[in-house]
Amino acid sequence: MDERTVGVEEELLLVEPASGQPRAVSGAVLRGAGADDSAHFHNELQMEQIEIDTLPSRSLDELAGEVYRRRHAAALGARAAGAEIAALGTSPLPFKPSLTPEPRYEWMADHYGLTAAENLTCGCHVHVAVASDEEGVGVIDRVRPWLPVLLAMSSNSPFWQGRVTGYASYRGQVWPRWPSAGPTGTFGSAENYHRIVQDMVDSGVLLDKGMIYFDARLSRHYPTVEIRIGDVCLEAEDAIMLAALVRGLVETAAREWQAGRPPLRVPTEVLRLANWRASKSGLGGDLVHPAILRPMPATVVLDALLDHVAPVLDDIGDLSTVKDMVKALVTRGTGADQQRQVYDQRNRFSDVVAHAVARTTECPP
Repeated sequence: MDERTVGVEEELLLVEPASGQPRAVSGAVLRGAGADDSAHFHNELQMEQIEIDTLPSRSLDELAGEVYRRRHAAALGARAAGAEIAALGTSPLPFKPSLTPEPRYEWMADHYGLTAAENLTCGCHVHVAVASDEEGVGVIDRVRPWLPVLLAMSSNSPFWQGRVTGYASYRGQVWPRWPSAGPTGTFGSAENYHRIVQDMVDSGVLLDKGMIYFDARLSRHYPTVEIRIGDVCLEAEDAIMLAALVRGLVETAAREWQAGRPPLRVPTEVLRLANWRASKSGLGGDLVHPAILRPMPATVVLDALLDHVAPVLDDIGDLSTVKDMVKALVTRGTGADQQRQVYDQRNRFSDVVAHAVARTTECPP
């Protein structure tokens, strides 16, 4: 089969090398980016973070090269500005974020108050190509029950402002403060999707369509479905695994849509609970099983996810690789697991950040 292209956007913290404190140097990092990287580095709401993105890739090897290349380029840019990059969903250390001085972000700060002022979170967004908006909406309607599992697998934010949160992904609690964020109901058609999006913008609550923060949405700029639920992954390999699973989910859903199979009937209210459960437990407890909507051990739900996408991954030739990646994740632990282990051993948030800095640009042997 002709593989769908897949690309990744990763938001990264900029931190002071010695203390681990977030540093507001995104402008310097972007100004110092070389010609090959400038189009792939972007600012974000706060000056203590940047976003990097990859070119669309057809193979996982190609995507891996892109992810490692962008992370290393970002690390070099940060070091030139006196900082380091850390793939952390939230900052473990207390700090006050610095708003990026752009009209868009200033509007958001004015309208959303503390929600904007406090928000420094880093996610991983995966783009997968679709043939049309109609196919894309068919995909969005069918992947929705599986998205909480991806949040659990990517969970990488157990600490917030110098506090132990009790969550594997506290970003999963902070991000939904935005009025358009989170799970959605089924749309049924591209026409209905675009009508709802326009109605949301016309309500005056949102600045524009760029503030449609659904867990899965049609991209405004590319012919893709964009899955936005995950924390940024501590390990580059886990970002590649996440992208492979998302592509498997998109292709599986597209085949179901083309065959006329209806989406699973999962109430949005239950999806919100599944998201909360994934945010709380990560892979360390039960998750809501997407098919039966009952709590099951995370390993059982992971097996269900792999079974769901296995035919597609087998067709692409990725099944064995993805199974190995998932096994490695379960053995090694999520980013949240690693952060907790470092903190439990040393009781210093600065050591958690130092560990993250080291892991962010680590390449496989």
